[in-house]
Amino acid sequence: MARAIDLQEDPTEASASSARPRNLAVVTEPTGARAPQPRRLAERLFGAPAEPSAPRPPRARPEAPRSLRWAALVVAVEATALALGAVAWLWLTLTSTPESVARALAEVVIIALAAAGLGVAAVGLSRVSGWARGPVIAAQVLFGLSGYVAAFEAERPVIGVPILLVVATELYLLATPESRLAYLER
Repeated sequence: MARAIDLQEDPTEASASSARPRNLAVVTEPTGARAPQPRRLAERLFGAPAEPSAPRPPRARPEAPRSLRWAALVVAVEATALALGAVAWLWLTLTSTPESVARALAEVVIIALAAAGLGVAAVGLSRVSGWARGPVIAAQVLFGLSGYVAAFEAERPVIGVPILLVVATELYLLATPESRLAYLER
C-alpha cells in the first residue's frame, strides 16, 4: 500500500520503472532475424513439435540362402492353392444351397485370410524376417494334421499324401543349416 502511495505521488518514477527491464542484461537480436511467430494453441498446450531426426542409415539385409528362397516359394505355392480353394469354396457356396450361407461365407473368409497370411509370410521368408518362421511352421503343423486325416482316416490318399509331402518339404527347407544360420546372422 505504501508503494501505491509513492507511485501516485511521483508519476514519472512509475513510468520509468515500468519501462526498464526487470533484469539488467542487454538482449540483442541478430540483424535480419524475423520476429517470432505467435505460437498456436496446440503448441502452447502440448509443446512445440520436435525437430526432425536425422534419417536412419539403410539397414543391410542379408541375402536369403537358396534353401530359404525355396521355402518361400513353397509357402507362396501353398498360399496360391489356399486362395484358389477360397474361390472354389465361394463358387460352391453361391451356386448351391448350403445349410447356412453365413457359415459358408465365414469359411471362405477364413480360408482367404489364411491365404493372405501365408502370402505375407512367404515375402517375410524371402527377406529373412524373423517373424515369418513361426506362422509358417504353425501352418505346416495344421496342414500336416489335415493331410494325415485326409490320407489315413478319410481314406483319401490322393489328397492327403501330396499335402504331407509339401509339409515335409517345407519343414526340411526351414530346418537346413543354411536357413537357420541366415537368421543368426541378421
